Amino acid sequence: MSTGPNPTAGALRHVLGHLLTPLLMCLGMGLAYLGAFHAPQPHDLRVDVVGSGPAAQVLAQTLHDKGDGALDVRTVPDRATAATALHRQDSFGAYIPGDHPELLVASASSDTSAMAVEKVFTRVAADQDAPLEVTDLAPTASGDPTGQGVFFLLVAVSIGAYASVAVIGAAGAALPMRLRALLAAGTSLVVSLIGTLFAGPVFHLVDHGLAGVWALAWLYAAGILLIGIGLHTYLRRWTTLGVMVLFVMLNFTSSGGIYRPELQPGFFGSLHAFWNGAGLVEGIRGHVYFDGHGLGGNVLVLALWFLAGAVLVTVAGRTEARRKAPAAVEAAPAEKTGAGERRERAEERREAAEERRKEETEEEMEEAVAV
Repeated sequence: MSTGPNPTAGALRHVLGHLLTPLLMCLGMGLAYLGAFHAPQPHDLRVDVVGSGPAAQVLAQTLHDKGDGALDVRTVPDRATAATALHRQDSFGAYIPGDHPELLVASASSDTSAMAVEKVFTRVAADQDAPLEVTDLAPTASGDPTGQGVFFLLVAVSIGAYASVAVIGAAGAALPMRLRALLAAGTSLVVSLIGTLFAGPVFHLVDHGLAGVWALAWLYAAGILLIGIGLHTYLRRWTTLGVMVLFVMLNFTSSGGIYRPELQPGFFGSLHAFWNGAGLVEGIRGHVYFDGHGLGGNVLVLALWFLAGAVLVTVAGRTEARRKAPAAVEAAPAEKTGAGERRERAEERREAAEERRKEETEEEMEEAVAV
C-alpha cells in the first residue's frame, strides 16, 4: 500500500534547511566579535615624550624597549608640538616629565586608547614618586562621556540600512531596478535623519556639526542599501547573511568605535583603513572634534563604497534584464499562434514562479526581522 508524502518529515527538512542561516550567523558573529574584542592589547601605539635632552631620550628608549612592540615612542621638543600631534591623531598621548609630570591625551580620538596610555604613564610617574596630571586636549561632548556614542550611532544607522535591504530587495523584487535604487536613496535619507536626531537633539552625542554628521550618515547608509540591493539579485535569500558579514561582522569590529586598530589584532586593524564603518566613525570624529583633520580621506572611503553600490546596482539591473529576455521570447509564439495549450502551460509556469518568489520573499523577510 502506497503512502503519501510525510508532512512531518517535510516540515523537519524545511526547518533544518533554514537553521543553517542562524547557525552561520552565530559562527560569524562569534569569530568576528571575540576575535576583535576579546583581548585588546596595544601594539605600535604612538606616544610622545616631551623634551630634547638626554633624560627624555633615555626615557623614550626605555619605554620603547620595555614595551616590546606595544608602544612606538618618540621625543618631541615642546608641549605645542605634542599637542599638534594629538590634534592630528598622529599620537595618542604625550608625557611631559618633571617634578610635576603631565600627560596630554585626546579622548575624542579614542577613549580606550587614552586609558591605555594613561595606564602606562601612571606607572612611569609612580616610579618617580610624583602624581600624574592628565590633561584632555580633545574631550568628547557631554552626552558622550566614554566617546563610544558614535559607535552606537553607527550600529543604529547600519541596522536601519541593512534591514531595509530585505524589504526593498525581496518585497520589491518585481519593481524595476531603477525604482528600487530610488527607494534606497529615499530610505537612506530617512535613516540618516533619524541617526542625526539621535546624535544631536535626543542624546547630545555631538554638540555641533550636525549637518556634517547627517551628510556622512546619508552617504554611509546609501552605500549599504545600494550594495545590498545589488547583491540581492545574485544571493536572494542569502542576502541577509551577506550584508551581515559585510556591515556587521567585519564592519563594527573594524570601525574603531570601541578599540582603535592599535589595540586590535592585525586583521581588523587592516580593515580599518578602508572599511565603510571606519569611514563613518573616524569621519564624524575628525569633523566634530579635530577641525576636519582627516575628513577628506574618510569621505573618500564612504564615496567609494557608495560608488561600488551604484555599479553593483547597474550590473544587477542588466543581469535581471537578461534573465527576463528568454521568458519573453518563449511566451511570444504562444501569443502569436493563439495556441491555448501553450499559453496555459506558460501561465502555469509563471504562476508557479510567482508562488516560489512569494515564498522566498516571506522567508527572507522573516529572517531579516529575526535578525
